[in-house]
Amino acid sequence: LYMASGDTDVKICNKALLLLGSSAITSFSDGTPQASACSTLYPDIKKTTLGMYPWSFTVAKAQLTRQTATPNNEWTYQFTLPNDMLNGVPRAVRTSSSAGSAIYKNWEIAQASDGTSVLMTESLTIYIDYQKAIGETLMPHYFVNLLGYQMAWHLAEVITDQTTKSQYWKEIALGTVAENLRGGFFRQACNIDAGGQTPSVVGDYLLTDIRA
Repeated sequence: LYMASGDTDVKICNKALLLLGSSAITSFSDGTPQASACSTLYPDIKKTTLGMYPWSFTVAKAQLTRQTATPNNEWTYQFTLPNDMLNGVPRAVRTSSSAGSAIYKNWEIAQASDGTSVLMTESLTIYIDYQKAIGETLMPHYFVNLLGYQMAWHLAEVITDQTTKSQYWKEIALGTVAENLRGGFFRQACNIDAGGQTPSVVGDYLLTDIRA
């Protein structure tokens, strides 16, 4: 539905640096203080921003692989979760890949004996809807703009040594405390993205928003 921006991590960070009146970087390893700050902050900010909302361009489907190991608890089977899954929890679990198949609720995310997170259940077959980590080239323009504002917020004090600029860009990105940090450009980006979502996905998010 929405065109991908074709951006890179460096381009996104340079947009944030431009907003702060700072020099651009050529790479995360170009030796400048700006590059060092971006390389440290960007991966976490990107992952956090991707996980803040069920963005239409991150939603994916997968059939999980059942492991040979069995849980040492009340469950009978455990399944490997996708290694590119955001937030660690599926958005929906089903036992069939058929269109319109019912949501399956008899499962939980728990720790396997080797310390990894797995999905434990009684079903022999599991399909999930989940949010997938994606690269910058696949991000639409509205999300790239939000990510740029997020970076401007987190870079502001480091680059300018001014907490007022940090607060300014925080409100540009997410709005005020009174808006529960669900305002600003984040709200606008969500509204744009909602055009690519099913009503149930958008409704689930709005309910979460109200509870928050």
